[in-house]
Amino acid sequence: MAASYLSQGSELLLEILGPGIVGGLFLPMLGALPDAMLILVSGISGTAEEAQSQVLVGMGLLAGSTVMLLTLLWGSCVVLGKTDIAGSTTIDLQDTKRFSLTGSGISTDIWTSYAARIMVLSLIPFVIVQLPQILHTSSGKRLAVLVALIVSVALLVAYCLYQIFQPWIQERKLAYVKHKHIISGILRHLKQRALGRLLNDDYEPDEAVIKKLFHTIDLDGDSCLSASELRALIIGIRFEEIDLDHDDAVQKVLKDFDTSGDKSVDANEFFIGISKWLNEAKRSAKPARVPGPSTMKFIDHFHQQTQQEHALLLGDQSDEVLEGIENVKWISIKAGLLLLLGAVIAAAFADPLVDAVNNFSTATSIPSFFISFIALPLATNSSEAVSALIFASRKKKKTSSLTFSEIYGAVTMNNILCLAVFLAIVYLRHLTWNFSAEVLVILIVCIVMGLFASFRTLFPVWTSSVAYILYPFSLALVYVLDYIFGWS
Repeated sequence: MAASYLSQGSELLLEILGPGIVGGLFLPMLGALPDAMLILVSGISGTAEEAQSQVLVGMGLLAGSTVMLLTLLWGSCVVLGKTDIAGSTTIDLQDTKRFSLTGSGISTDIWTSYAARIMVLSLIPFVIVQLPQILHTSSGKRLAVLVALIVSVALLVAYCLYQIFQPWIQERKLAYVKHKHIISGILRHLKQRALGRLLNDDYEPDEAVIKKLFHTIDLDGDSCLSASELRALIIGIRFEEIDLDHDDAVQKVLKDFDTSGDKSVDANEFFIGISKWLNEAKRSAKPARVPGPSTMKFIDHFHQQTQQEHALLLGDQSDEVLEGIENVKWISIKAGLLLLLGAVIAAAFADPLVDAVNNFSTATSIPSFFISFIALPLATNSSEAVSALIFASRKKKKTSSLTFSEIYGAVTMNNILCLAVFLAIVYLRHLTWNFSAEVLVILIVCIVMGLFASFRTLFPVWTSSVAYILYPFSLALVYVLDYIFGWS
């Protein structure tokens, strides 16, 4: 109930205030609040000896929550959200290939890949706290815990700042890709006008041809291209695939070409500017070095590459239109009350829940770690899981991107916020850090799934099997390391 109320309240806040501070600061923290509360309670009550046994529940929850999100939930979202694969992307709402392992799947935008990379970086505190065990030294354990605590708090602040400024970063990247669109469009247009001969036999920009093209664009014959002549060129090319501000495009072309600062472009500036663009296109496309007209294929490669970048950054932004929200005051009060109620329930029931896990563990002789690893994440992450599955089932690229970004964001908060709470308890209560097997499981799952998602945006159905297999593997690994090799 606590997780559900916190989720509802944060979604209402997001409706009113939008992303940025709310999306960056409050939502990830509120999502991790029930977990953090349970970890806190497991370590602050009772004597140091009792706390040492009870923090096993907290570590079980931390590892179990991370593993469940990246295995069972990740795999289920791929299966539920699958649509037909066409080339390097998927077709929204078209699911005709059923459970084809390679023919159907989900695709995400490039920002989701960035979220996966950030998740991998959030593992740094785990590595730091394990250093004494890795180096087989008993000295410096408390120092390692303190350093890991400081690093996790610093990463938490950095992550929140990144989330706040992400819309601005996104706009900047989108503007850069739009400018690349203009470059590739103008180069393709000039290539057609020059019958494919923009380069000479030495594979360098052909000055005579480019200057000849300059005079065809110079409509008034004054040997200078004005802003209006550049605008006429850009309008004539027709950039249908992007929403282009023509005045902004002209200013960016002038900025690239006009080295003298006189608000116009002469023949030499035009040649130098086009040469610079051609060299950029050559670097991006890596063409085969064959002299003659065929060398110009790299311009088409550059154009296709730019289109793909634009599609990955933009995703499908046409399907959800934000409407004006009425009764902002009432929604704000409702959101505040839901958040307060969720936090109060989480605080009130955290201690009895930890006791219940320990009592159940004693009665059944099942280690408390395994009970908290399997059962507690289902309770604390239930609202996130239901929300992710509902979003995934809409079978659109945009909703898939949002679903997987939320999963990586939740794991990142586990790795920095929940771990920071855990490390603070261990440090302040002088507890022993002996969770090598649990940390190893977190590292393996996060690195495998994080690297998997960092360098690809298309996930066929077969990728869900990798996620599903990791869940029983994690349980078996902890059991073998702790109870057969005696790591704990």
